[in-house]
Amino acid sequence: WEKALLLFGVMSESKLEANATTFSAGVSACERCGKWEMAWKLFSTMMQSKVQSNTVTFGAAISACEKGGEWEKTVHLLAMMTQVSVKSNVITFNAAISACEKAAKWVQALKLSGSMAQSEVEPDTITFNAVISACSKDKDWKKALYFVSVLAQRKLETNIVTSSAAISACETGGEWEKALQLFSLAIHNKVQSNIVIFNSAISACEKLGKWEQAFQLFSMMSQSKVEFGTITFNAAISTCQKASEWEMALQVLGV
Repeated sequence: WEKALLLFGVMSESKLEANATTFSAGVSACERCGKWEMAWKLFSTMMQSKVQSNTVTFGAAISACEKGGEWEKTVHLLAMMTQVSVKSNVITFNAAISACEKAAKWVQALKLSGSMAQSEVEPDTITFNAVISACSKDKDWKKALYFVSVLAQRKLETNIVTSSAAISACETGGEWEKALQLFSLAIHNKVQSNIVIFNSAISACEKLGKWEQAFQLFSMMSQSKVEFGTITFNAAISTCQKASEWEMALQVLGV
């Protein structure tokens, strides 16, 4: 990215005008290196220079701001695309929605996903994953399951991110039976499991008093070579404790 900026300086000294391709390359270079401030500065310079912007430039700028946690700027850039008649695509929308999801701005994430149809942009698995994750953070399991069903209706691929977010939404929302149903569905569909999925499922068993199933999940987690965490141990031991299964609790601890 430093070389890219150096070339901009050389062009300026040589009185050569930068065009959309030049700016796109510069913004993209900054985005790849996580320099969102510099990407934003270059983009702003381009707009002030009245250089015709394009989807690539906007996409790189939105992605850079998303990586920098600047969700408001991603939303602003997405709106600006419409104002300057630059067509948005699934990549620009996904970056903005992901930025809102990471900032726990779930209302804004849902609004953006809803506006995709107006822009004639088809959502993909990444879009739905971000929206489901936003619902999970808001503990809105109903909306999370709604978007899981829409994803299935569109015959889009369900992956580890989808399952993790949906199961977590149900577990944190107190819908423990639904969390276990989603876990079973993920296993049936051979979706790769991670610590988030197992922790949510084991916690659901703990809340429901299903110590045998919790212990089975704990064993399955070990066989799947998924690394244990403190939350995993706490949930499994708590389940055994509530069922007065102290021998199982000792097995969990490896005693």
